[in-house]
Amino acid sequence: MPASTVTILNTGAEMPTLGLGTWKSAPGAVEHAVEYALKNGYKHIDTATAYSNEAEVGHGIKQSGVARSSFFLTTKLNNPDHLKVQEALEYSLQQLETDYIDLWLMHWPAPMTTDGKADKSLNWLDTWKEMEKVYKAHPEKVKAIGVSNVSVKFLDELLKIATVVPAVNQIERHPSCLQDDVLEACAKAGIVVTAYSPLGSDNSPLLANPIVTSIAEKHGASPANVLVSFHANTPNVNVLAKSVTNERILANKKVIDLTEEEIAELRSIDKTNHFRVCAPDWTGWGSLGFPDCE
Repeated sequence: MPASTVTILNTGAEMPTLGLGTWKSAPGAVEHAVEYALKNGYKHIDTATAYSNEAEVGHGIKQSGVARSSFFLTTKLNNPDHLKVQEALEYSLQQLETDYIDLWLMHWPAPMTTDGKADKSLNWLDTWKEMEKVYKAHPEKVKAIGVSNVSVKFLDELLKIATVVPAVNQIERHPSCLQDDVLEACAKAGIVVTAYSPLGSDNSPLLANPIVTSIAEKHGASPANVLVSFHANTPNVNVLAKSVTNERILANKKVIDLTEEEIAELRSIDKTNHFRVCAPDWTGWGSLGFPDCE
């Protein structure tokens, strides 16, 4: 099965299949990682206001000398910013030192206060309506809008009121967290899925899983290559690989073609070793509709 290089959004735009993730990257390291990644062929950079590194990402972009029009840039509306959508967009644009964002996501369908508590007075669906307004009023500033960490239950609620169908739903996904129900619902609605934490986080047991290592050996690749490629070989899915070291940034670019049998083997891992890296209960909003978090 050939791995894809781009996914097509419902806006008609091409979104690169492989992107550089910047979540949990140490301060001071992100700027270099972004600069190096862009200089070495990456075409998608993903960040978020919540990561507190948009300014560093912006500096890395500037230092790379790569034309803004030649890569795809994603950032996200922070949980405490559900009441100030327009202001949040302007802040991200300023921090990133860019005129536009290719994809702007609602980071979580979970409004929160500035002190990190769930804000039960707000409805995330109202925030989506505000994002739609900003998107329609300022197409020169934001090319597409989407969501992140949205379950099938919440997606159904959103699609009932949306006048703009999200272009993307960014979710945790790896062989120990397949979320097939989300993939199926998104495909049906014409929404692309972006997989974050494709390795299962730092020091993940997936990197030593015998199925993963066996497939890696067959292809002369690393376990990380196999785990990233798992998504690139899945229709309607793109993937974020996170690293701040030159060698791994380059190594993660190696996307391999997996057979249907190898994909089936990787999918079987979830049946005996299911886990999540980023469970939604940290928001104070409970499971957010994910069945494995009930």
